Amino acid sequence: MWCSRAAVRQVALGLRGTRRTMATLPRVYVTRKVPKQGLDILRTSAQVQIDLWDSDDPVPRQELLQKVKGCAGLLCVLTEKIDAELLDAAGPNLKVVSTMSVGFDHLSLDELKKRGIRIGYTPEVLTDAVAELTVALLLATSRRLIEATHEAKTGGWGTWRTLWLCGYELANSTVGILGLGRIGVAIAERLKPFKVKKFIYTDVAPRPELAEAIQAEYVSMDELARQSDFLAVCCALTPETQGVCNKKLFAKMKNTSIFINTSRGGVVNQEDLYTALSSGQIAGAGLDVTTPEPLPTNHPLFTLKNCVILPHIASASYTTRNAMSALAANNLLAGLRGEAMPKELRL
Repeated sequence: MWCSRAAVRQVALGLRGTRRTMATLPRVYVTRKVPKQGLDILRTSAQVQIDLWDSDDPVPRQELLQKVKGCAGLLCVLTEKIDAELLDAAGPNLKVVSTMSVGFDHLSLDELKKRGIRIGYTPEVLTDAVAELTVALLLATSRRLIEATHEAKTGGWGTWRTLWLCGYELANSTVGILGLGRIGVAIAERLKPFKVKKFIYTDVAPRPELAEAIQAEYVSMDELARQSDFLAVCCALTPETQGVCNKKLFAKMKNTSIFINTSRGGVVNQEDLYTALSSGQIAGAGLDVTTPEPLPTNHPLFTLKNCVILPHIASASYTTRNAMSALAANNLLAGLRGEAMPKELRL
């Protein structure tokens, strides 16, 4: 009997010790039901207490402000605005913000830097998925696939006609890239087999180390607009690139040009784009990103046959989203340990 009671007492002491240990672990808040691979990494690490907004929908702002109080780490997605208000609500314990995205325009970088909070993000793991989707969107737009599918479904498909639903070929074309990074290079590499004649690009500065791989020529913004048969936007959203694709750019483009944006919606002035498309100033546009998101269904861009709009799905493959989730989790844990993150945004 004594041994039995001693064993029970030992188990009880062990459980209390485990609870005390758990209570001393840094607390992290995960703002979305992220893919399983990332959550498994956090749960099996035994390094953190996890509080999760277990939904596919964004956490309400007031809920988020409450939940971040006292947290040491935050794993977020691009729908959460990480600004002074949120950082004030979190308090001085917050050491790491890890975003499951390559873009960081939802983060107030100045505020994070001022408070010494480290930032993890997820570049590179989504390069292939975004490049594939960009090429798919370019082809769908230039060859009018969505419009053609609609005609086939709704009875518009009649007798064969010589110029009905004609589009534009990549063969012998000039492809322009606005913002040459890993994704821009990956897009060009996928387009090469389509017999593209020339690649051109512009950026804040020439990128010879990247341009060499795709034999791309550095040109001015004006020349990028004038020469491009297909113009792919791959730049990050910054104060310098906000609304950079506007009526001045569209006015310089050919009326046969196709415009593609898979970067961030804020890079484009959508009113100017609507005017360019509806007036025939440019031939077509394919957008995976808009402002706002989701774009209201009554937005004028949805009325245009020559505008293909997708619901921000460039990185939406099972492989990529799980890899992003895992990287975001590993960034968070490394940051909380005071170690180098696999991918840290240096401020």
